[in-house]
Amino acid sequence: MFVDTHGSGFGPAPPEILRVEDLRIAFALHHVLGSARHNEVVKGASFRIPAGRTVALVGESGSGKSVISQAIMGLLPRVGAVTGGRILFHDPAKPKACVDLAALMRDGPEFRALRGGRIGMIFQEPMSSLSPVHTVGDQIEEALQLHQPVARAEARAKTEAMLRLVGFRDPQGGYDKYAFELSGGLRQRAMLAMALICRPALLIADEPTTALDVTIQAQVLKLMKDLQREIGMAILLITHDLGVVANMADEVVVIYHGEIMEAGTVEDIFRRPAHPYLKALLKATPRFDMDEGERLVSLRESGSMPMARKPERISDTRANVPAMLISAQSLRKVYHARRGGWLGRGKAIGIPAVDDVSLEIKRGECLGLVGESGCGKTTLSKIMMRAVTPDQGAITYCDGSEKTDVLALKGQPLRQFRRRMQLIFQDPVGSLSPRMTVLSLLREPLDIHGEAAGKQRVKDLMRAVGLDPRFLNRYPHSFSGGQRQRIGIARALALDPDIIVCDEPVSALDVSVQAQILNLLKDLQRDRGLTYLFISHNLAVVGYMADRIAVMARGRIVETAPRHELFRGPAHPYTKRLLNAVPFADLDHRLDFSSVTLASASDPSLWPPAFRDDGNRASLKDIDLGGGHYVLARENADARDLRP
Repeated sequence: MFVDTHGSGFGPAPPEILRVEDLRIAFALHHVLGSARHNEVVKGASFRIPAGRTVALVGESGSGKSVISQAIMGLLPRVGAVTGGRILFHDPAKPKACVDLAALMRDGPEFRALRGGRIGMIFQEPMSSLSPVHTVGDQIEEALQLHQPVARAEARAKTEAMLRLVGFRDPQGGYDKYAFELSGGLRQRAMLAMALICRPALLIADEPTTALDVTIQAQVLKLMKDLQREIGMAILLITHDLGVVANMADEVVVIYHGEIMEAGTVEDIFRRPAHPYLKALLKATPRFDMDEGERLVSLRESGSMPMARKPERISDTRANVPAMLISAQSLRKVYHARRGGWLGRGKAIGIPAVDDVSLEIKRGECLGLVGESGCGKTTLSKIMMRAVTPDQGAITYCDGSEKTDVLALKGQPLRQFRRRMQLIFQDPVGSLSPRMTVLSLLREPLDIHGEAAGKQRVKDLMRAVGLDPRFLNRYPHSFSGGQRQRIGIARALALDPDIIVCDEPVSALDVSVQAQILNLLKDLQRDRGLTYLFISHNLAVVGYMADRIAVMARGRIVETAPRHELFRGPAHPYTKRLLNAVPFADLDHRLDFSSVTLASASDPSLWPPAFRDDGNRASLKDIDLGGGHYVLARENADARDLRP
């Protein structure tokens, strides 16, 4: 049955750019006794994309979203095929023509003329989609020349004009740069320029902002809206981020295991959800207005069984607050690079990644560390774990009875200290060896530290993270992304650490799997007395996990406050910019795109004078605003003037 998302109360329906009717897609599996088996991954999907509108296709990984986009673009893998249905494309440039994309040869001239010309696509990971050996300008210009052959000078002029349109401040310089020389946001802008250089009628955006900081994400979303208005194109937005959907989409299609569960206008989907799957997705999304102790509702609970270890939390009975577990004082780390000169012999310049940072983490708490990419979050965590040596500063660890100078540790004492701090990595695929079984992966930390790693101990670790111990002899590739992240958590728990550094542990996961992992981490913290340093650029996730939040910009911590205090009354302009750029899954709190600028949120020249050092770092101090709320500002600034 066809799902028409255009309600009858909106007047005449706009003309359609694309109509998908009863689409079925199957993948050939391995041959069994001479006959091929097929797995149907899209099962009769139907929806429409009106001209000039944005339709969001929403669902978890494996639901069939990207496969549908590949079918529209004629980019299905060789083992995949459209086994039924139609994909009807109505090109506004040819009003009387209607093309069934499903019936075209993927490599035929008719499809090649449409792909990249009348239908453009932005991929999820720009670094793997852009060639590392060609300049950005050459790649964009190639897309133009394939569909609109023009003279070289004119092609370069059009390319630079498009780079300017997508937000490159220096289009001439950007034209000659390679992908690895650009930031994540600029790489995504380059992908957008390549997709739009021929001014397509339809743009397919497959998770275009998943890996971007919240401020860069807001810029890219605003850019897409502005370009849609200028070019008049329709957009198929593929995402699992309901906050992005609420701020971008006119109509929404919800897909699960290849079937359309619900479709309608964005108002219907968010204000009047009907299908249980959609309701569950909405409840699995972290929000800033969650009550104390409120939990995310996972679509599929893990059924985790925490281990029995429940250590006593050491506390300062005089103050009745948790004792300090680890603290950093005046940490500084400068990376040196050479600028200009032949063969790298130019003048050496110092780039401070961590600049006079002090913080403390109390036993049993979760300290959230947020900021844009490049602000120094990961470098700070590596310094605290002794993976990177700072140029100056001190780190003190207190086990409840004595204090340890962490930076002075060497040899066996350092080896013993590493048991107390463990790390959960961002990428659950890259952090697990594909050549080792789960049993070997979980035994490895114990073997390194000379502990007997009995199989029962490893089974307990599996149960602690909600995995079946029968899977111990499997390899990582046979698990889903969420299950691989659970294996990473189990490995971090193997040595019974006191503190775990969580470096973007859910940024690569769907909202439903993200809810499972976050709930698991909270349960483990409660049952095992763990302490977390939780690093993320997703403020809603940090708000759900953290007791206190530290905000980092340009290598310095600019604001620290309890979670609710920071969200209720941010004081630093950088923190305010971060919070204003968060897309809420709430139609009553949409992003104000008119306030989104291309300028970096961490540019001090945009901050009020009270928050700028003007070349004198010592002029900025942590100003106490009360209630554990501190902001980095001029020493002579009045705290009353800094309060929001």
